[in-house]
Amino acid sequence: MVRPCPICERDALADRAENEFAPFCSKRCRLIDLGRWLDESYRIPAVEDDEVEDEGAPPTSNSGRDERTQ
Repeated sequence: MVRPCPICERDALADRAENEFAPFCSKRCRLIDLGRWLDESYRIPAVEDDEVEDEGAPPTSNSGRDERTQ
């Protein structure tokens, strides 16, 4: 199966048995990808702390007082 190389978009064989650099077309593209990982160019978007706290925090009372003291 032929797919575009994720770096240069040239045709690349996707099977490792036929292409030792799969899914890349060449060693050059494989090393460019590795360099991007090492430079931390690839990042997964983080969820802001406020959003996480809002979803997992227990509901608060409207009075602002501790319910145990009522």
